[in-house]
Amino acid sequence: MKRIKESKGVADIAAEGQGLVGSERKIPETVPVLPVRDMVVYPFMILPLYVGREKSIRAVEGALSRDRLILLVAQKDAEVEDPNSQEIYPVGTVTMIMRVLKMPDGRVKILVQGLARTRILEFLRKEPYFEARIAEILDDEVPTMGVELEALIRTVKEQVSRSASVGKQISPDILVIINNLDHPGRLADLVASHLDLKVEQAVEILEITSPEERLRRISDFLRKEIELLEVQQRIQSQAKEEIDKTQREYYLREQLRAIQKELGETDERQQEIDEFSAKIEKAKMPSPVAAEAKTQLNRLARMHPDAAEASVVRTYLEWLIELPWSKQTRDKIDIERARKILDEDHYNLEKVKERILEYLAVRKLKKNKMKGPILCFVGPPGVGKTSLGRSIARALGRKFVRISLGGVRDEAEIRGHRRTYIGALPGKIVQGIKTAGTNNPVFMMDEVDKVGADFRGDPSAALLEVLDPEQNVAFTDHYLGVAFDLSKVMFITTANMADPILPALKDRMETIEISGYTEEEKLHIARRYLIPRQLKEHGITEGQLQLTDEGVLKIIRGYTREAGLRNLEREIATVCRKVAKEVAAGRTEPFRVTAQNLHRFLKAPRYLPEPEQEQDEVGVGTGLAWTQAGGDIMYVEATVMKGKGQLLLTGHLGEVMKESAQAALSYARARAPELRVKEDLFSKVDIHIHVPAGAIPKDGPSAGITMATALISALTRVAVKRSVAMTGEVTLRGKVLPVGGVKEKVLAARRGGITTVLLPQKNDKDVKELPKTIRRGMHFVFVEHMDQVLAAALVRPVKEKGQVGIAAAKRPTPAMTVH
Repeated sequence: MKRIKESKGVADIAAEGQGLVGSERKIPETVPVLPVRDMVVYPFMILPLYVGREKSIRAVEGALSRDRLILLVAQKDAEVEDPNSQEIYPVGTVTMIMRVLKMPDGRVKILVQGLARTRILEFLRKEPYFEARIAEILDDEVPTMGVELEALIRTVKEQVSRSASVGKQISPDILVIINNLDHPGRLADLVASHLDLKVEQAVEILEITSPEERLRRISDFLRKEIELLEVQQRIQSQAKEEIDKTQREYYLREQLRAIQKELGETDERQQEIDEFSAKIEKAKMPSPVAAEAKTQLNRLARMHPDAAEASVVRTYLEWLIELPWSKQTRDKIDIERARKILDEDHYNLEKVKERILEYLAVRKLKKNKMKGPILCFVGPPGVGKTSLGRSIARALGRKFVRISLGGVRDEAEIRGHRRTYIGALPGKIVQGIKTAGTNNPVFMMDEVDKVGADFRGDPSAALLEVLDPEQNVAFTDHYLGVAFDLSKVMFITTANMADPILPALKDRMETIEISGYTEEEKLHIARRYLIPRQLKEHGITEGQLQLTDEGVLKIIRGYTREAGLRNLEREIATVCRKVAKEVAAGRTEPFRVTAQNLHRFLKAPRYLPEPEQEQDEVGVGTGLAWTQAGGDIMYVEATVMKGKGQLLLTGHLGEVMKESAQAALSYARARAPELRVKEDLFSKVDIHIHVPAGAIPKDGPSAGITMATALISALTRVAVKRSVAMTGEVTLRGKVLPVGGVKEKVLAARRGGITTVLLPQKNDKDVKELPKTIRRGMHFVFVEHMDQVLAAALVRPVKEKGQVGIAAAKRPTPAMTVH
């Protein structure tokens, strides 16, 4: 059953309504029932319907054969094709079939008018159509027209008018009838028939017997309907304004284009396309890149200039045009000039300078057929790794670009984002090349050891292609989508430590280690670079401030503890600020800063030197340690006490260092007869090994021989020479294995006033590479076995007579100062 949206004239409705309803036709007890979908019919309502279901057509025929009365009830579920008695509402409206028309497709078109509300009491039959016994639902007696009821009727009429004004589709004839109705029940039914109510809401209205209550419910529904219509009207108004604005702009733009054409002026859009085309030709791109650029330019020409995609294509073309596809600087291949520039900017660093000069020499011989080297400077902070890259660029006459990889975790930071993403950009590599303006700059990547990895990818893996001379000839950035040749770029990376670097990435780079500076080197650099720079930055002259060598050395030893120079320059800047304040206040006398008056500028020293041992002591060995700030002296103390054979280790030691202590003890136990120590001693005593400065974590195998020496000294009661420092890993068989950080450790020995250093035999090559200034005055003893270590470190050989037993263990170990 479908409702036909037709309208009848006011005269027809009034005439037919008064003729049928006004006669107060009697409602029979039994009538045919016609289920309808998605609608509820009210009394006095005239509407056409299409009847298509067989059962419904038979119900219409049954009504026509009797008194033309039929009960229209709503289905609970409109999707059900053949509803049963439980699937229709028990309340409906008895209607009069006014006209009938049979359609060619077998359906029947009927025109009905609602007469009265009724309730189904029981179904008398269900075939061939529904027939039910019904009872009429009579309205309550209409109360006397009071102020409240009259106000309610007037409110409903105003709400209907308001809803029609904000977009509700109500014919003018219906509005006239509504405005002329004063009966609250009929007014409520007529308004309800024109509201977009859900079926259950419409049935609820139909069931209410109080006209006044029915009208109140209609007023509530009208208020909600008006709110929805006002919001809908506002949305449509805003959309219409946007459309009108766009159409107006388009119309004006077309008019402007036509006027420019008549005046012979160039179209702005075509002018932009022509400019892009000229720039593409000027950029001298490789053929595949030029082809892609022209393809994108043709796309841009076909697009509306205000389209969102147009701005994306325009940005992409600008990136392609601005990249230096064919621009490069000519290398100034003058080896002597390059050597002079490198010496001017950096003191020492001979290995690095030699490598750069070798590159220049090969480049000069091979002309321009050589791929750029990929160097990795590894060293502690502040030793000049980054500034060295700038000096290399100046020596070569190239542009210099630097990016920091510290904390980079997204692979797109290297390779770029694909253009499908909003706000996409090329990666740091392509951005750096664009900044340089040439395709052969010196490209420095700082902190390559601090690259992270997470769910967005591994930037280190993305760097593999960038830093591989065999692959970076055709590096493809995700944003560009075309290959860019990076083989002419000289890549330099820096790192504080080489261990965290991805092994595959490390394999592609030539690692050059830059160790810390000696005190003499720091003094020379301060005199040559740091002090003049700080004087200039603080606006004072050499005549106003004089820093003596002793004063600078006091700053190095007492106020800084680093392998590099950053803190040294910071402390010099502090002195300059103090002097600048006095000069600005009007003082004219020059300042002379010495070791004696330095505290007036920098307060008390932050670091105190390790106190030297006053005498050779039993159970105390002097070791050498490597730190990121350079080398340091490390004392190892061992003592023996009555106990049950336990080994106690203290001093915040790492696992590797603890294992070195275990190895030293095992070696001592295995060599007990040769060391003149009773074998049963180890089960009767506890051995305690301690490394002072317990708040500082310590680890590594290089303290192995120091621990073994201190332990054997405590067991044999033979003192260790205080003038000897040592480093090396020990095995269970007593062999001494090589270690790293030799330069830093030797520097630490020099600072501590120790002149004799025991080193593994295989570290002799490292000593030969040390500058003469470091080796001068030092005595190096190269050892392969613990026997050689003991011979050089102990004040005398182990006693051949008078074995050390439990009685010796009971004697207290000489006390020592805690460092």
